Amino acid sequence: MPDITMSSQPVEKRKWPVHVEVRLNSRSTSRFETIRTHVHSWVTSFDRINLSSTLTGWEDVPELAASVERIATSDSACPSQSLPIDEMNLQIHVYQPCAGDEFQEFTNNPGGNNEEDDGTMAASVRELPSQSWEGLWDSLIYEDNIKMKLLDYIHATLMFSDAGVDFNLVSWNRVVLLHGPPGTGKTSLCRALAQKLSIRLSQRYSHARLLEINSHSLFSKWFSESGKLVQRLFSSITELADEEDAFLVVLIDEVESLTAARASAMAGTEPSDGLRVVNALLTQLDKLKHRKNVLVMSTSNLVKAIDTAFVDRADIVQYIDLPPRDAVYEILRTCLCEIINRGIVSSPSVPSLQQALMYERTAPIQAPTAVFNGSDAHEKSKILGLRLLTLATYCRNQKMSGRALRRLPVLALAKYIGAGSMISSNASESNGKSRTNNSTFQSADVDTWLSGMENVVLDQGKQRESLI
Repeated sequence: MPDITMSSQPVEKRKWPVHVEVRLNSRSTSRFETIRTHVHSWVTSFDRINLSSTLTGWEDVPELAASVERIATSDSACPSQSLPIDEMNLQIHVYQPCAGDEFQEFTNNPGGNNEEDDGTMAASVRELPSQSWEGLWDSLIYEDNIKMKLLDYIHATLMFSDAGVDFNLVSWNRVVLLHGPPGTGKTSLCRALAQKLSIRLSQRYSHARLLEINSHSLFSKWFSESGKLVQRLFSSITELADEEDAFLVVLIDEVESLTAARASAMAGTEPSDGLRVVNALLTQLDKLKHRKNVLVMSTSNLVKAIDTAFVDRADIVQYIDLPPRDAVYEILRTCLCEIINRGIVSSPSVPSLQQALMYERTAPIQAPTAVFNGSDAHEKSKILGLRLLTLATYCRNQKMSGRALRRLPVLALAKYIGAGSMISSNASESNGKSRTNNSTFQSADVDTWLSGMENVVLDQGKQRESLI
């Protein structure tokens, strides 16, 4: 009988892809490859790195201190909070955001008949990455790891394109449809994804652009002209896509405006010109799918109104729901941390979601309106976490969107705290106060702010009931 022995070859450790994003300041003239080399040497000098965190210490490296503004590890599929360096597949992305909010406009009929051209903006083009969208990706909080799934989808299409996979055998259209209730961040997610791709693909494409289509502008008062407007716009998009060194994201917001079901048009309940618009759009999408440097993103609040042929062309049809309680807590926590960092609120440290859930499991039942008595910092932090969890539960029950949640601090200040009572225009009174422009303001305690936000949510709940 043959002698079977176990192999003595060591088992190779799994390496997790870890993305390190390096943001350069606007004055930097350093070559990206040079910065990438210095960052790699600096990162690999450590034994272990925290994931999804801002890294510090690079300021001591002269070559980085002169050019770099921020170094951070982005979100990773790895379930751990940190990893040893030898278990990382480091991918370092160096980028320099474009300053300002400048964008190029496309009109309905550039250079055409003035009688038919009403000057309406058909689309806008923005260079990426944009300084104004820094931090947008991290501010969006969803369940089911939606953001990572979208990133993985883009990389999958690029891998298939690079491998030369036959479109006749394996098909993909590079079209994504996000749908769900208003205020859930669908448009923001499209913009954040475009921003993130401009960073992640910076070694592959020298620059990136986001083209946002104004769907309502593509309908003409002249019969049969709407389909021509769609074709004309996509001709401009094709010209942009001809620049193979640029990655182009096309965003069609409220796509139901362009893709109203053709069945309704055939039944006579929709204008027949709308049928031509749908046909023109579908034809143009079929032409764009062969361009590996183009991604089409679309959003809708009324997915049932969209033509089934468009839905069928979407590789990903993703429902974006209202945030669950854990996501509501994170949204409220980031809002509170921001106004604390700006000196508007004086507060104990705001506990993370994991800490708050631990307090909820182990602490005795805490009154939702408990105040921050005493000087124990840990006790104050615990009460803050429990009150935020209680508020998050009520917000979820009220089915509040992310957009509504991020308005709570402003409404609390306006309705229950009183901005006028906090602001003083006398600069000589700024001792012990925070200052903004020509005004100073006294920081309010966190209990006042939480009570204000709780009252706003109660008010909005009553207003919703009155609408039913």
